[in-house]
Amino acid sequence: MMQKILVSKDMTCSVVRNVIDLEGLRQRAQHPQAGAVIIFYGDVRNHSQQQEVSFLEYEAHENMALKQISMVIDEARQKWVLHSVEVIHRLGKLAVKDCSIAIAVATSHRGDAYAASRYIIDTIKHSVPIWKKEHFVDGVSAWSKGCEAYSVVEETAEPPSAVNNEVP
Repeated sequence: MMQKILVSKDMTCSVVRNVIDLEGLRQRAQHPQAGAVIIFYGDVRNHSQQQEVSFLEYEAHENMALKQISMVIDEARQKWVLHSVEVIHRLGKLAVKDCSIAIAVATSHRGDAYAASRYIIDTIKHSVPIWKKEHFVDGVSAWSKGCEAYSVVEETAEPPSAVNNEVP
């Protein structure tokens, strides 16, 4: 099952309950004006809170999640010239190493592609109503307390070498 929103031409978001097709995403991200395409995907890792993870469950208010993801894409379009964007978030039970989210951003230049991709993932993690329940190998489970990423407002688009090039 998949719910999808067409934000605008070449801008889409969807929530799915099946495996995310990363090769299909890569092919759809290609755009004749794009010199840079960033594909970001997040996988389920085998640990959290110093415990071994067995699997995760993602739940969402699907219509609200899609609406908010589409708003995030619109915000990114106002900040950068984007040729195409696709965001796919998976819901349901996911095993370790399964892909939970995939984002493709196509722009003319890599700086904008990296910045827009980072903005999109960080904003989604902070603001979209998608909930994660972690199931640990010891049989205990807990709802995640939220995003551990730092604020996108404080983020700089400059590379670390440009930020930390102080002379000793």
